[in-house]
Amino acid sequence: MAEPRLLVSLRERLRARHYSLQTEHAYVQWVRRFIEFADFRHPNELGGRDVERFLTHLAVQRRVAASTQNQALAALLFFYREVLESQLPWLESIVRAKRPQHLPVVLSPEEIRRVFEKLSGTELLIARLLYGSGMRLSECLRLRIKDVDFRYRQITVRDGKGQKDRVTILPDSAARDLARAPWRVLLQSGAVGPVAQRLVQGTHREVPSRGNARSGREEFREPFGPEPIYMEIGRASCR
Repeated sequence: MAEPRLLVSLRERLRARHYSLQTEHAYVQWVRRFIEFADFRHPNELGGRDVERFLTHLAVQRRVAASTQNQALAALLFFYREVLESQLPWLESIVRAKRPQHLPVVLSPEEIRRVFEKLSGTELLIARLLYGSGMRLSECLRLRIKDVDFRYRQITVRDGKGQKDRVTILPDSAARDLARAPWRVLLQSGAVGPVAQRLVQGTHREVPSRGNARSGREEFREPFGPEPIYMEIGRASCR
């Protein structure tokens, strides 16, 4: 079944402004739920009062979190402004969802050590990177060897939140393992396999073969020793 034209237009506007795919999916779902809540009336027939009733319904009947209600509001404001080219009035009658007052739970170094002891291989390397660098999981799974600077112990995160690049630290606990097996570690995991495969294919297009090097291979010099590391593009075998 074809998607309604209004939702197709919403996707086009979001992509033109380089919103993330997660945000695109969330905004489309909120607009769809709003239309269903209004008994499938056309959004041009709906106004600020209908938006207020929907957002109040989320807070009172559905008991959603404040951040969820705010995301729904942002989605509808974007939809009316960018797709319908209409400005909603000031929404002052919304019943706001309450923000919970929770103290953050921070694990102690000893607790972190015990967690790491239960992990091995791919999972341990990813956990060390997340804990030591502060990267998001999706950023860690998109990591490429060219974005890791072993000399200065730093990682360049490409296209992070808001499509912004930034630099973060490379934790010593993960540096050695990452240098010795940059692609094998990623590709052996079933969960990140498709992501890593796509990155390997992209690297194959980006990195040309060297004149005297073996075809389709790129050489990386081990920062902890003289022996070079070979990454076979496409097959991802490390030697």
